[in-house]
Amino acid sequence: MIKIGVFGAGHLGKTHLKLAQASKEMDLIGFYDSNPETVNSIDSSKKYKAFKSSEALIEAVDIVDIVTPTSYHFELARKAIMAKKHVFIEKPLTNTLKEAKSLVELAETEGVLGQVGHVERFNPAYQAVLPSLTNPKFIETHRLSEFNPRGTDVSVVLDLMIHDIDIVLSIVDSPITNIHASGVAVISETPDISNARIEFENGCVANFTASRISLKKMRKSRFFQKNAYIALDFLTKQVEVVKMKDVGPDSKEDLALLLTNAEGEKKQIYFENPTIENTNPIQEELEHFAHCIQANKTPRVSLRDGARALEVAHQIIDKIG
Repeated sequence: MIKIGVFGAGHLGKTHLKLAQASKEMDLIGFYDSNPETVNSIDSSKKYKAFKSSEALIEAVDIVDIVTPTSYHFELARKAIMAKKHVFIEKPLTNTLKEAKSLVELAETEGVLGQVGHVERFNPAYQAVLPSLTNPKFIETHRLSEFNPRGTDVSVVLDLMIHDIDIVLSIVDSPITNIHASGVAVISETPDISNARIEFENGCVANFTASRISLKKMRKSRFFQKNAYIALDFLTKQVEVVKMKDVGPDSKEDLALLLTNAEGEKKQIYFENPTIENTNPIQEELEHFAHCIQANKTPRVSLRDGARALEVAHQIIDKIG
């Protein structure tokens, strides 16, 4: 099995530790966290081995799983790549685009694989509707969260909206032509609520809203394309797929839901219910990365993908001013 070490044992780091230990694809070697209080908070019954230094853990593993605050991503990943270790890095990839591009180039030079933790790509509801997302022309996303100081080291754009930015960029294969954005810092020093509109060369428009000062959680996206409407709830893992198809003018299907447009063309409305697997997205992304290393294949969310999402996120932040 591939040996993995987790860097950062905070809230999300503990989840990575638990899933890596339970995986049949990976061998959890241990973890490293620079904060002694965090190390001491680890449940001793879990029997996770705590390493004394990042260098020692890097040397002992094949995969370096970085789940630290964003400000530590670049230096840890650089050390790991220089040691020819594969790197899994939680989103956002790095603090700056310059750092992200540097890691992309370094990984390619050293011949190691990297994956960024844009976990929604592995959400089973998203996977279920992905075959239906052929050519959306309007996309609307809402990602709302209650306030939690844990994520405020970065803007809400990098904390929350970047998930949806990555999803949209993976679906819309077209250059960006224009970005409009606004945001307000309510509690933090950086924006806590933001809205962005991205226009693509192929005519697609994506409207993003992200907030970390809401009273309830929401992670919903809606996709509109020719003859189809697709609604996706990342939080509840539920989907709604409504499609239309042309029917002849003499159609006599009594049970069919039909409508007629202004040109007199008849459309039949029908619903699809794709199967949604009961999977853990974090475990799926970690094991996917292990499989990619074994097969020497590019991960679903490569370092280049992470850098691209980060670039657009920073363009939005610059527009907010």
